[in-house]
Amino acid sequence: MQQHKLFQYLNQFITLSGEELALIIEKLEFRRFNAGEIVLNVGEKETHLSFVEKGIAIKYFMRGKEEVVRQLAKENDTLASAVSFIASTPSQYCIEALEPCMFLSIRKEVFETLYRQSPRFEKLGRLLFTDWMLQTEIWEYERISLTPRQRFTKFINENPELLKRVPQKLIASFLDIKPETFSRYKYSLQ
Repeated sequence: MQQHKLFQYLNQFITLSGEELALIIEKLEFRRFNAGEIVLNVGEKETHLSFVEKGIAIKYFMRGKEEVVRQLAKENDTLASAVSFIASTPSQYCIEALEPCMFLSIRKEVFETLYRQSPRFEKLGRLLFTDWMLQTEIWEYERISLTPRQRFTKFINENPELLKRVPQKLIASFLDIKPETFSRYKYSLQ
C-alpha cells in the first residue's frame, strides 16, 4: 500500500501534521474487492468515502436494462454515492469493481468524530466535499455544453490508459455517447 498517494491528495486541501496523518491512518479501513464485485447496491446506505488505491470501479444507475455510468473511478480518485453518504439515505447508485480494487475508506461516523476532535479536520472535510461538488458540476456542465466528439477527445486526452482498461460501452455511457459513435471516434484515432 502506498499511503503517500492519499496524503498527496489530502494535502491539496490542507497541510496535515504528522500526528493528524497518524490519526487518519489509524481510522482508515483497507477494503479489497474482486473484479465484478458489487461494492454498494441500489437501496443500501453509503457508509464509506473511499480513495481508490488500486483498480477501477464504476458508479452507475439502471435505466430499464441499461447501465448509465456516472463515474469511472481510477487510482487516486475518491468514490462514494454522495447523496447517500451525506444525507444517510438509500443510494440510487450501484458501485462495482471493474478490476480487482483496493480502497482506503473512512466511515461517515469516523469523519464526524474527527470533525469534533479538531477544526482542521472539519476544514479538510468541508474542502473535500466542496471539491467533490465542484468536480460534479464541472462534469455536468461539460456533458451539456461540449459536443460528443469534444467530450470524447477531452476524455481520451486526460485518460488514455482507460481505453485499455475499461470496456468501450461503459466509457461511451459515461460520456453520454452512443456506443457506435464512440467506436467511430476511436477508429478515427488510428
